[in-house]
Amino acid sequence: MEIIASGAEAVIALYGNTIIKTRVNKRYRLKEIDETLRRERTRTEARLISEARRCGVPTPIIKDVTDFEIKMEYIDGDPLKNVITPELSEQTGEIVGKLHSCGLVHGDLTTSNIIFMGGKLFLIDFGLAYIDRTLEARGVDIHVLFQTFESTHEGHEGLIEAFKKGYSRTLPGAEEVIKRVKEIESRGRYA
Repeated sequence: MEIIASGAEAVIALYGNTIIKTRVNKRYRLKEIDETLRRERTRTEARLISEARRCGVPTPIIKDVTDFEIKMEYIDGDPLKNVITPELSEQTGEIVGKLHSCGLVHGDLTTSNIIFMGGKLFLIDFGLAYIDRTLEARGVDIHVLFQTFESTHEGHEGLIEAFKKGYSRTLPGAEEVIKRVKEIESRGRYA
């Protein structure tokens, strides 16, 4: 077993072709509260990954879920941040539109959490995902992605336009969400 990532919430290990995401305990929390939170967050994440998949969003296949651990398929590809093109940005828009159509918000939509493998994009890391159909939640989700485009990718204007095209294809009412993204941007700029 090889640890491939470690964050504040979880340790990600690779075992063969299986990813094992283990939620780590927080010593500063009471043991009972910590265990309850970790158990709930683990189960919620697994449920939302499966729900996204049922909605047509490519995600890792869940193999097993225990109290603090999710075992899932390893998506052995390139992070979108390393291979992004306007065409892949448009496909990202389609996937996010499907996700939002199902009432799911990713919560950490970055080009590191989208993997390109076998000519297909996969959405990973649903640790901050939740259910919310509001314009604001969807707008914030996309705003985070657009900020990633702007801070790490040249030609980000083209990537944003391509994303909007794909997003509009799979989410009825996408124009309203895109308007909200602009509103969120302007609030950040003048805050």
